[in-house]
Amino acid sequence: MFSGFYTAASGMLMNQRKLDASANNMANQSTPGYQAKTVIASTFENVLLRQQSGQEIQIGSGSPISIVSEEAIDFSQGSFKETNRSYDIALQGSGFFVIENNGQQYFTRNGNFDRDEQGYLVLRGIGRVQGENGSIRVDNAFFQVTSNGSVFSEKGTLLGRLRIEEPVDYNALEQNVNGTYTVGNTQTRRANATTKQGWLEQSNVDLSQEMTNAMSIQRAFQSCGKALTLVDQMNQKTAGEIGRI
Repeated sequence: MFSGFYTAASGMLMNQRKLDASANNMANQSTPGYQAKTVIASTFENVLLRQQSGQEIQIGSGSPISIVSEEAIDFSQGSFKETNRSYDIALQGSGFFVIENNGQQYFTRNGNFDRDEQGYLVLRGIGRVQGENGSIRVDNAFFQVTSNGSVFSEKGTLLGRLRIEEPVDYNALEQNVNGTYTVGNTQTRRANATTKQGWLEQSNVDLSQEMTNAMSIQRAFQSCGKALTLVDQMNQKTAGEIGRI
């Protein structure tokens, strides 16, 4: 009976994690450069044996108790939308813009930039856009960005070059709720990407697929809840029968 409790409860927790990920994807569907996240499930025994032996075990063996194996991020590039807005910059290829706020650096594909009161190029609510020599300051909205990330003023003065980087190990990236990333213990390098001023990269979230996934996850969650209730009723009935003996 107790194994039934664990199986149903772990199923509820797993589906809750999946539903949270799917809801976050749908909430960020209109966030430029957002990349969808997927929760990958495994069994407790499968993960334990793999960690102990360093090898995969046969599919179908192991405990029915589900746990989160990993959270995978779809790093595929989204489609491009022309905005004709000079502050909007899209990345074509791998890599991320680097944003800094109070010494904390973030990676993002969101190029929906603006200009703050001091004239620095910023991603609103996150921080200042970084160049190879620090934060980039623009005189006005008439600056130009070339395909290699160089930023020129209206008069043709070089203001800096956008710092576009990627981690050596993409698994070290930790995604935040707003679509930005913090980098774990891994090195970064200059990314092989080109910039497109006046364009934005859209999120790679497939809204119709996410809605279908969410409904499927909700049904699975409800089924686990019913199974948990059924196991509880069986335990109560068993305890009552034993009490009469």
